[in-house]
Amino acid sequence: MMDWTDRHYRRFVRGLTRRALLYSEMVTANAVLLGDRERLLGHDEVEHPVVLQLGGDDPARLAEAAAVAVAWGYDEVNLNVGCPSDRVQRGRFGACLMAEPDLVAEAVRAMRAAVPVPVTVKHRLGIDELDDDAHLHAFVGGLAAAGVDRVVVHARKAWLTGLSPKQNRSVPPLQHERVVGLKAAFPGLRVETNGGVRDLDAALDHLRRVDGVMIGRAAIEDPYLLAEVDQRLFGEDGPVPTRAEAVTAYLPYVESQLAAGASWSALLKPVIPLLRGVPGARAWRRTLTEGAARRDAGPELVAAALAALPERVAAARGTAPGSGSVPAAGGLVDCRA
Repeated sequence: MMDWTDRHYRRFVRGLTRRALLYSEMVTANAVLLGDRERLLGHDEVEHPVVLQLGGDDPARLAEAAAVAVAWGYDEVNLNVGCPSDRVQRGRFGACLMAEPDLVAEAVRAMRAAVPVPVTVKHRLGIDELDDDAHLHAFVGGLAAAGVDRVVVHARKAWLTGLSPKQNRSVPPLQHERVVGLKAAFPGLRVETNGGVRDLDAALDHLRRVDGVMIGRAAIEDPYLLAEVDQRLFGEDGPVPTRAEAVTAYLPYVESQLAAGASWSALLKPVIPLLRGVPGARAWRRTLTEGAARRDAGPELVAAALAALPERVAAARGTAPGSGSVPAAGGLVDCRA
């Protein structure tokens, strides 16, 4: 979720769900150790529980970076063994590490020894020709022996040559049944599935067979998908927040970040798709994107866009059938229920 699940996005969606587990963008271990930590690791206290996702292939440096993450307050450290991009492969991390299960297990073991928080791994079903259950189960067995707390499985393999990262999100077929089989083979390990989950009905269906569901692309395309997570997935009784309430809760943060020098366009990015698929969406996007170009643009721009929403849209609570709310399309954010 590079360039998407940044601190502003995570802060905004906390106005929609308190319980989903939110993930950072992937950050390399070397960047954590050598880079601007405030820029890379800074986050708002409201974001908790929040996970730092790391990339790398050096167990010692990953362990050191994990310890830094804990010092910065992250609740979990996740090792990315699923990204198929050429740039990531050139750095020898991401999905290509599925061909080196012993190295990944060594990294997990080193990170587990370095931090008191959960250490988890996100990976694919396989890569290229390494794509059968024997390899998958051996890979996960090594992680379990190393002490991994949880695995999140993108339920399709990755082609490391010939397909772009975008194609790798859709061309290899989804095989969620293989994730279910992995859970059956490792009943004592928390196994979660990811890939193609477009709404909470689908998430609930998966939760009958595995321990958790990660929703990615759908939750950035339509963050309001997350508005009913606490009620429908965690059984909470409180009211589902409206779109207007979520944006209003975000505005004080916007003001404080603008004062600290944050980019106005970056702060607006999470809220622009909030009305995906509902009446007023086009006017909402136009008001925000055109207004953001003004030098004097500020939080009042968002307030004006809110005021212009049809009342039925602004006051709608949730998207579940029978709720009397406005229907919405699916969306994305990296979260675990």
